[in-house]
Amino acid sequence: MSDISLTHLDSDGRAAMVDVGNKDITSRTATAFGIARVGHETLSRLVDNNIPKGDAFAAARIAGIMGAKKTSELIPLTHPLGLDLVKVFVAPWGEEQIAVFAEARTRGRTGVEMEAMTAVSVALLTLYDMLKAVTKGIVMENVRLLRKTGGKSGEWLGKGVQVAHVEKLAISPGKGTPKNPLDMAKLRIKHGLEGDAHAADWHRQVSLLGVESIAKMKAKGLDVNFGSFAENIATSGVDLYKLPIGSLMIGGDGVILEVTQIGKECHTRCAVYYQAGDCVMPREGIFARVLAGGQLMSGDSLLIIEKFSAPESL
Repeated sequence: MSDISLTHLDSDGRAAMVDVGNKDITSRTATAFGIARVGHETLSRLVDNNIPKGDAFAAARIAGIMGAKKTSELIPLTHPLGLDLVKVFVAPWGEEQIAVFAEARTRGRTGVEMEAMTAVSVALLTLYDMLKAVTKGIVMENVRLLRKTGGKSGEWLGKGVQVAHVEKLAISPGKGTPKNPLDMAKLRIKHGLEGDAHAADWHRQVSLLGVESIAKMKAKGLDVNFGSFAENIATSGVDLYKLPIGSLMIGGDGVILEVTQIGKECHTRCAVYYQAGDCVMPREGIFARVLAGGQLMSGDSLLIIEKFSAPESL
């Protein structure tokens, strides 16, 4: 048997709170995730705001924030924390499920993982309460930690989770032209980036391309930059074209994107292709739809969770 120190037991084997008084005070964050499977009909009614109890998404967001603040009263031996921020985001995902994200932040001696997961759990329970008049067969599942930062162990990412960084955003007033780079853009649900000619209620509302892909074209001698390939969002740190269809991205002040297409077929050759005899966008560009809108800025992180990724093994 391995020699494991049980931190929640005292020397006599009694339950005890961990003394964190000697730990360093650091900035700490945690992001958690969960799913409510509600069925196609219920989700359609929810999206159409046709629920007897009213706005279930708004109720779930508020309940999740309140739940995070009550964590030390619900989970034995957790520490009361002065939370700097709690954010809860709720959005339809696919044809029959709802995705819930929660982010908690503090500056202290212990982490906020429990607060983030409590926020998700309470939000899911609130969704059940708001929707039980429509269906009682809702399944709540896959509640788990996606990411934590701060403390002695630093950053931790769950299985199937990656972090990309927004390098630049771009929009264009007309189709078939390079986009104009921006440092901030507003994304609208079921639409795309405000002011962009490609934005519409279809499956390719937002286009993304990695700066790693742009660098490949620069290596061929092309004078290209952000927006040259008609991408809305240029990112770094993740091979976007390797993501499974259905993967989720969350960033900014609550923007949630769902990957809908990898690459595309170009029916007409663009100026970049004629200049270099090649274009990287059809192979390595990706497209997404906006599940939840908000503001996105250069320097923001995009937390990416692959659809159907398995929970972290024990």
